[in-house]
Amino acid sequence: MSLPTITKQFELASRPEGWPTLENFRLAEAPLAELQDGQVLVKNLAISVDPYMRGRMNDVKSYVPPFQLDQPLDGGAVGEVLASRAEGLAEGDVVVHGLGWREYAVLPAGAVKKVDASLAPATAFLGALGMTGLTAYAGLVKVAEFKAGDVVFVSGAAGAVGSLVGQIAKQLGASWVIGSAGTPEKVAKLLELGFDAAFDYHDGPIKEQLKVALAGAPGENTGIDVYFDNVGGEHLEAAISALNTFGRVALCGAISQYNSTEPPVAPRNLALAIGKQLTLRGFIVNSYSQYADEYAALVAPLLTNGKIRYEETVVHGIENTAQAFIDMLAGANTGKMVITLD
Repeated sequence: MSLPTITKQFELASRPEGWPTLENFRLAEAPLAELQDGQVLVKNLAISVDPYMRGRMNDVKSYVPPFQLDQPLDGGAVGEVLASRAEGLAEGDVVVHGLGWREYAVLPAGAVKKVDASLAPATAFLGALGMTGLTAYAGLVKVAEFKAGDVVFVSGAAGAVGSLVGQIAKQLGASWVIGSAGTPEKVAKLLELGFDAAFDYHDGPIKEQLKVALAGAPGENTGIDVYFDNVGGEHLEAAISALNTFGRVALCGAISQYNSTEPPVAPRNLALAIGKQLTLRGFIVNSYSQYADEYAALVAPLLTNGKIRYEETVVHGIENTAQAFIDMLAGANTGKMVITLD
């Protein structure tokens, strides 16, 4: 079999102002570097698009460098090794790596991680068995310091991370788990996944809907103990109002303002954090990679026996990657948004 010498890849054609459009992206062809000692050639089977990528499209300093104009974008991917000049990696191995948004990639062995493809479909290693799952676990358990009996509220709960947060919380003994989502269908899905209560944030003020969702909590629970924030803005403001004394917040994302061209107006009640003695902690999953094995040991059997389920929205074809990214930002996905290339 002759090896590919060219790859299709998406490049950043211009920086978005507000919501991204297809004009901000360019599907191009580029030559593949010749394989060197210690490197592998990988054919991507599936690639991930995630909310954090929107921030990288702005030319601002952050925890990861911004994407460069007229250069390929990158992100999570899972693929098959087509050729290897690296010890410990062989043709046919399935690996995860960070050069998504393209068909093929040449990478050093240290930039890929071999996975057991017999455990689950390849896409699962971008979601429940990958960075997405670790984000959910680390944010809930290590950042928000969840403990059994806690009442948990998750925003963006039908997304890839949020849907796992709620399920993990239930498995670890949460007394009540509430999720917010953007459509009636997503609300129904959350209840199907085992959330105790869920609401559509379009149906009214979030603070009031959260109060209603808390009404069913057992015992004398009148507030929440843990808030896992994927959204920011009005959701964070409502959570601060509803948090119990010594409540904890894991700040994972703020998707409500990623595409905004105006300064955010919420939360306006941050002073409540003083009297309630709240803890609000931002986190980046890369700082918690040491817990990957701990997470895998917990979740693998739960996935096998169906006690935790992962949702995916699958788009086919490399040419549809940019549109899938735009759709994901608009909430078109339930669970993980992935693009398959086979």
